[in-house]
Order: sequence, then structure tokens, then C-alpha cells
Amino acid sequence: MNILIVLTSHDKLGKTGLKTGFWLEEFASPYYVFKDQGFEVTLASPQGGQPPLDPKSDEPDFQTEATARFRKDELAQQALAKTQRLDSFNTSSYDAVFYPGGHGPLWDLAEDKHSISLIEDFYREGKPVGLVCHAPGVLRQAQNVDGEPLVKGQKVTGFSNTEEEAVGLTEVVPFLVEDMLKVNEGLYRKGEDWGSYVEVDKNLVTGQNPASSEAAALSIVKILKS
Repeated sequence: MNILIVLTSHDKLGKTGLKTGFWLEEFASPYYVFKDQGFEVTLASPQGGQPPLDPKSDEPDFQTEATARFRKDELAQQALAKTQRLDSFNTSSYDAVFYPGGHGPLWDLAEDKHSISLIEDFYREGKPVGLVCHAPGVLRQAQNVDGEPLVKGQKVTGFSNTEEEAVGLTEVVPFLVEDMLKVNEGLYRKGEDWGSYVEVDKNLVTGQNPASSEAAALSIVKILKS
């Protein structure tokens, strides 16, 4: 199986002067779920090269077994430093696509025409599309075959309004993931704040927050092996 992981290239947290990017756990946990299954993993980002890491995700309080494993994995670090440009990809060589979160995707991937087209193609071909935490925000402009929002009528989750409020960024982000999914007529559901919670609707897999990363990746594995 070949898995494409798409990361953000955006590193500015709105007008705060602070940095953002992808969330380390949300990349590392799925990466090793897929690698431990023997899957081939390819990394992509809009600009290619090293994607920006949200510095907060590198703080001691947010470390996990997967992030510790990544820090000792030179091959994984080298692969991350050399992501390929997103506009060079199509679905033909891949069995699934996965988007880690972090706040970065809300600014670039949510508006990136290549990302939107890629998601639509994976979804229409019945291949798993996985997104965790803020990454479900990249579904904002994706459409189904009828030209309606891709999430319309689909069971979905993503970073909740209460979680965004808890981190103090409600007024900073360009849009709230929960609100967007509801406006696009997704059937939004959530679990407890900061707990693992995943929704699976056919080939669409969404996780609520960083703690949901591993479970979301395992859901994709289950679909691929069914």
C-alpha cells in the first residue's frame, strides 16, 4: 500500500507574530502506524522541502512515544526535510491520503487548488481520505460529484470550538473548523475535549484533535485491509 501524507507550508499564526505549522504528534503517530504496517509513505507539501513545525507541538508537554521515536529516526527526519511539491501528485500511485493538522493548513491547504482537487479525486475513487484536528478544515472548498460540499451529509469531526477557545485562538484563525463543517452541512460530532475521537463515513476519516491521530490512521488501515 502507498500512502500520501500532505503537510502545510504555512508558518505564520495570523497577525500574532507567532509561528505555526504542522503538529508533530499528528504527523508522527500516523506516519509510524503506516510504516509499521509495511506501507510506503510519501510526504508532500504545497511548497515542497521542509514543512514548518508548530513550535508549541515540540514542547515537553506534547511529546508522545511516536514523537520520541521520530526524534531518533534520521531517515524519517530526512524524508520530512525533503517533502515533494503537492502540485506534482495525482491519485494514480496512492491508495490513501492523510492530512496532519496544526493551525497551518487553515491558511494554505484550505485554499490550495491542488490539495482540493487531490482530495476530491481520492474521495470520488473511493480511496480513504484521512484528516485530523485542524486538517478537516482543508475540506472547506472540496466538492462531491454533485458540486455540493464534500462533507454534506457525512459524519465528520474536527477541532472543536471549545478546544479552539481553550488555546485562545478563536479570534486568530481564519475560520473555526467545527463551524465550517456545520455550515457545509456535515454531520458534525465530537467527543470530550482533548480525548481521542474519530468519525468514519465510508472512505472519509476525520479525527477531532491530536489525541485522535493514531486512531484515525488505524481506521484508514482497517479500510484498506477490508
